[in-house]
Amino acid sequence: MNITIHSSFLPQDDPEAAKAFYRDTLGFEIRNDVGYNGMHWITVGPEGQPETSIVLYPPAASPGITDDERRTITEMMAKGTYATLLLATKDLDGAFERLQARDAEIVQEPADQPYGVRDCAVRDPAGNLIRIQELA
Repeated sequence: MNITIHSSFLPQDDPEAAKAFYRDTLGFEIRNDVGYNGMHWITVGPEGQPETSIVLYPPAASPGITDDERRTITEMMAKGTYATLLLATKDLDGAFERLQARDAEIVQEPADQPYGVRDCAVRDPAGNLIRIQELA
């Protein structure tokens, strides 16, 4: 069996800020931007990797959750404890410099971790934690 990751979902609460961050700061392509009832689903992904995408979705559109759950999700997003994305690069220092130059919210500068990787961490405009690991 050969299974690959096609898409992953991350919440976003400001479509324009999300597009600017993922396109201009991370350098991802915007592959789709679908609006419906005042909400936006934005599909982004790394250039040259059309088979892998991230769908930035409005958490208010999730079916079956209560208003209390929506409030909890919003609070967790603001604290950066709701969702995490793990990315990788061969040039962590260069990626980090780009993030700093574009005023990304820095959580952790590049550092060697006790679990054997070197990485850094930032938050996207919705508060999602993004860790970037250096590939050997």
